[in-house]
Amino acid sequence: MHLEILVEDSSGAALLSHVVPAVLGDPGEPHTWRIHPYRGIGRVPKGLTATGNPSNRILLDQLPRILGGYAKTPHVDAVIVVVDTDTRDCREMLSDLRELARRAGKPDTIFRLAIEEMEAWLLGDREAVLGAYPKARKEVLDRYRQDSVCGTWEVLADAVYAGGASAVRTNGWPLPGQLKHEWAEAIGPRLNLANNQSPSFAKLVETLSRFAKAA
Repeated sequence: MHLEILVEDSSGAALLSHVVPAVLGDPGEPHTWRIHPYRGIGRVPKGLTATGNPSNRILLDQLPRILGGYAKTPHVDAVIVVVDTDTRDCREMLSDLRELARRAGKPDTIFRLAIEEMEAWLLGDREAVLGAYPKARKEVLDRYRQDSVCGTWEVLADAVYAGGASAVRTNGWPLPGQLKHEWAEAIGPRLNLANNQSPSFAKLVETLSRFAKAA
């Protein structure tokens, strides 16, 4: 079984590079996959047709074109699209994405949404965070409400980065992206997939587990 997995950025790809084999096993028989990082999420395009320059690799802007291509590609058993909701309503976003996939000719595409950001999946495993960052501020972790729209990456920054989110903002880009990648690489391998407190992460693991059992 072969999976094509699309994710909005490199830090998400780094996290999935640990999570996917933890569920499916080493790549090869019976499962293979490719993880495709994009350069940002963009937005569901008006009219549900691709917009912008494909070379910019903005995921949702190009998703109609991408899924249309997969609809004509043999030997792809599933396409999984993993994105943050940010401040969007998750039900409306999922409805729009499914309609986009239907119009693109790939209605069986699976969408998995991180509420609000993929850092919620890291914060879903307190022990993994503390294992990667033993000096993490526990009082910050205690205040976090799982899968809430609260400035999720900023919460993680406040917990593990010297000076917290305010110091990250002061330094500016590219530091936020670099730190998100670092956190994914440091915490991702430590995640307990069966005991993560993030409901949106549990849905991703459940999806991957279905494919593992289908082998």
